[in-house]
Parts: sequence; structure tokens; C-alpha cells
Amino acid sequence: MIEAHNVTKFFSVVNEDRTADGATALLSVSLTIEDGTIVSLLGPSGCGKSTFLEILGGLQEPTEGCVYIDGKTVLEPLPATRREMIRYRRRHWFLSPLANSLFRNRPKHDIAMIFQDYAVFPWMTVLQNVTFALKLRGVKRGERKRIAREYLRKVGLADSLRKYPSQLSGGMRQRLALARALSVQPRIILMDEPFAAVDALTRERLQDDLLRLWDETGITIVLVTHDTDEALYLSDEVVIFSPSPGVVRNRFSVDLARPRRRTDPELLVLKERITSLFRYDIIHESEYSI
Repeated sequence: MIEAHNVTKFFSVVNEDRTADGATALLSVSLTIEDGTIVSLLGPSGCGKSTFLEILGGLQEPTEGCVYIDGKTVLEPLPATRREMIRYRRRHWFLSPLANSLFRNRPKHDIAMIFQDYAVFPWMTVLQNVTFALKLRGVKRGERKRIAREYLRKVGLADSLRKYPSQLSGGMRQRLALARALSVQPRIILMDEPFAAVDALTRERLQDDLLRLWDETGITIVLVTHDTDEALYLSDEVVIFSPSPGVVRNRFSVDLARPRRRTDPELLVLKERITSLFRYDIIHESEYSI
């Protein structure tokens, strides 16, 4: 289970005149995501969705608040006072370069992340991209190719093992990113606009591939998207973020059995409700700006 408690993220900047300035990307966001579900984060550009996703994955530290996975913190807040510093040092006195080297390939949480720009290594072949991820997770040399081939077959890339990413289409590169993420058998996959860079038909095929693989593995998926249709088609729940600063505006449960039809009347009703919310926020934000 993923639990975010009162997560706030503030970014500070220094202007050209050396005055301090900043912006609040997220404001007191609390959210619980059950195991084995697909949850989409939906909202206008700049509302903090991607920032929140990176905080869930431990890539950013919240300014305030905390994220727990199965009761364990994703990132432990750094000490802010002398007393906290003393406690921190006592708790971690055993850490050493040797200890760090022993645990460096053992992630604290079984999380994989997929980005919009694929984030595959262009100098590695399709097979090497996946085996390298397995190597980082400490999988034995003799098992890496077998596991990599299995997951590449699942995403339809069994005939492209020796190709380089530059020789693949956008949809195939995203399948490669998906195979690499799944091959390490994570319990959670975080996806940031993973299908935004492909055409509409390829996007639908990738959505169906994702649902098939999710059904086989039972992993938890958290997806950032701007596409309401995609969010409703894929998700058990859609979380709506308000314009900046990002707060949880609404949550919609999608209680429809799978496989779903994209034209299902219930999905269309939910889409109209979500669109109305966005329309309301945009109009009132424009009025406030004026």
C-alpha cells in the first residue's frame, strides 16, 4: 500500500536582482493507493502531478509530509535540529562504505519508473537494455538473458533483440521501457505520461498491452496523464489535481469490469463530469488572473 501524508513541495529560486522567490507545486496532498490497483493522476499542466509521482518514487524529497510504502518511509526526512541530528547519527551509526556497497543493489522498495521520453540507453541493444537493468538488481548472470527474453516476448519484441533503440518506432521503444521495468518484477510501477509521444492507434495498443501485463502480474500502477479517456479506460480510480498549487481536487472510482469498451456509457458520463471540473477551474483561474 502507498500512503502519502500531507505532502507539500516548495521550490525556491533566486531572481536576477538576487531577491528570493518561489512556488508551491504541491500543497498538503494526502492519498492512499491500494495494492494491485491502477490509479491515474489527472490535471492541468503545472499542477504538480509529475512532482508528486517522483516523490512517490523517492526521486524528490517533499518539503513537508511523508510517503510510506507498506509502512516504511520512501525517503526519511533529513534532521532539521541539533536534537534530530543526534538521533539520526545514533540510528545510522553502523553505515559504512562497506555496508553501502553490500546494499547498493538492494532497493528499499520494489519500484520501477517509466518516463515519457522512454529513458532507454541508445548505445545498448534491446536485449542489453533489459539485461543491464537485471544486473543492477543483482540477478545472476546466467538468469539475465532468459528473463530478459521472456519479458521482451511478452511485449512483442522477441524479433528485435539485436536492434538499437534508434532502429525502433516510438511504440516499440515504449514497449522496451515497459519490458525493462517489468523484468525486475517490481511491486509498483510509476508511469509519467508514458504514451504521450505516440500516435492514437499505437497508444490504444500500448494501453491494452499494459492492462494484459498488469492482469498477469498484479502489480500496482500509478499513472500520470493528461488524457481523460486513457485515465478512465485504464484505472480503478482517477485522482484529479487542481491547478497550481496542486491539491487533490476530486477522486473518481471507476467501478467497471475489465475488459472495458472505450465507448461504454458509464465512462462517457465520468468523462463529462471530469471535463466539467476542468472547465470550471480554467474559467475561474482566468477570472482570477484578470
